[in-house]
Amino acid sequence: MIRRAKPEDAQAICDIYNYYVVNTIVTFEEETVLENDMAQRIEDITKKYYWLVYEHVGEIVGYAYASEWKSRSSYRFSVESSVYLKQGYSGLGLGSQLYDGLFAELKSTTIHAIIGGISLPNPESIALHEKFGFKKIAQFKEVGYKFNQWIDVGYWEKIL
Repeated sequence: MIRRAKPEDAQAICDIYNYYVVNTIVTFEEETVLENDMAQRIEDITKKYYWLVYEHVGEIVGYAYASEWKSRSSYRFSVESSVYLKQGYSGLGLGSQLYDGLFAELKSTTIHAIIGGISLPNPESIALHEKFGFKKIAQFKEVGYKFNQWIDVGYWEKIL
């Protein structure tokens, strides 16, 4: 079941997200996120955009959200999308289902462009974004530093 996220989902979302913080270059955060901080993020994002969770037998096993791309007024028609799955749930189509739901919500708004920033290498995320019609538009070299290595970030864009 896919539904809109609530601040009460924060701990389950932290459990998913913090795996990526501690073990991967997928996110550039280096400190785990606390439940109250995640609840605030959910509240802030859902004031204007969408945050969806995927529940399986009462457990949140994935989520996707759209957030502000940049703060300047002229960017108001663009968002950045993100999707995360609990370990052991990738390859089951849940990311696609979450993006289907998220993009359907965004199509009902004035949003024109969706941007996906991907730490490289990440073939799974690239495949998911390109499946939904995203096109690679940029790559920044060595803009992140995590786990004693420089990391490139690519940007993919989809026009609604």
